[in-house]
Amino acid sequence: MSPNTNPLPPFPAPTPIAAPTPFAAVAEDGKPLPLLFTPLKLRGVTLHNRIGVSPMCQFSSTDGFINMFHAAHLGKYALYGAGLIIVEATAVHPHGRISTSCTGLWKDEHIAPLREIADFVHSQGSKLGIQIFHAGRKSGYNGYYLDPAHRNAEPIADAAHGGWPADIIAPSAIKGLPTDGEPREATLDEIAELVAAFGQAARRANEAGLDVLEVHGAHGYLINEFLSPLTNQRTDKYGGSFENRIRFLVEVVREVRKFWPADKPLFVRLSCSDWAEGGWTSDDTVQLSKVLAELDVDVIDCSSGANIPSEKPAHAYGPGWNVPFSEAIKQGGAKIHTAAVGGITDAEHAESILQDGKADIVLLAREFLRNPTWVPQAAQKLGVKAPATIQYRAGFAPKK
Repeated sequence: MSPNTNPLPPFPAPTPIAAPTPFAAVAEDGKPLPLLFTPLKLRGVTLHNRIGVSPMCQFSSTDGFINMFHAAHLGKYALYGAGLIIVEATAVHPHGRISTSCTGLWKDEHIAPLREIADFVHSQGSKLGIQIFHAGRKSGYNGYYLDPAHRNAEPIADAAHGGWPADIIAPSAIKGLPTDGEPREATLDEIAELVAAFGQAARRANEAGLDVLEVHGAHGYLINEFLSPLTNQRTDKYGGSFENRIRFLVEVVREVRKFWPADKPLFVRLSCSDWAEGGWTSDDTVQLSKVLAELDVDVIDCSSGANIPSEKPAHAYGPGWNVPFSEAIKQGGAKIHTAAVGGITDAEHAESILQDGKADIVLLAREFLRNPTWVPQAAQKLGVKAPATIQYRAGFAPKK
């Protein structure tokens, strides 16, 4: 049992929350409303704008539970008017966490605190999503912030510190970073169990009242490892050909859709390129996007890299550096929406991505950590009346 003591208290009993605040954006001086502040309807869910908070690991959980830190972290983005807020990468199995301090959705007890956050986000007019995943060969680290001493001394957690060093699984027994644990090849029974675990996590997310579900197939985690020929060297039905390597993701999506309602949108985040010779490519992503569209996936969240330690990006990590992948899907004929991510910090740049038809929604991460008030500031810059919660709007009113 981990010696960590979570300094953050558990959630109190639910309390009534005020009625939702209207968030209809209004352009100033009769100008056309910027696309960034135009609603986006995805199945039965309507986002009041096309600005989303990308999932960001906070490594601040004990036993997978959402706590008051997460309430403060996520709640502030609803107060400032983000259309969609996505909870960080949340494990479908306790051994699928990146670290011992990652959030989880592998048991029903995880539902209640998540529902509390969903209720608050909804009270502010925003929508809440969650990203579910298994970290694969990149799992099992000591707690990043709750157990920093042990992380610095020994990156991979041992059993005494809540770790699972003998149960780090991957498609193939290929180690990644030098600090990673030693992975073993997942058995067919384990693969089947994990497919089922994704479905049960989807059920719990729905019971918690979430609006959007995202399957994490990027950044070198388990699904990404299955997709790439550089990390998947299996010789059974899950390895070899393109069709075999996408099989695990296809099975996960089908299982998730059994439990995730038909009127709620499903996202899949992909690393659209390994940035490595012989690895997964943008063309592979376009082909996979067509498959996923037929499986009732609504949005491809377009990221890249983080699967191969020796990756060599073809361009610098500049503003919108992943946007070309989103654009490629748009031009490739897949009947599916896309989300653009990666270094997007400027409102006019974000608007141009949408105006040029390169994506349908933009997701920001680090910029929101630096500036939680990005949405109303973007509104001011683009000539839109600030969409922050009514209690905060005085801070963004036009100067007299």
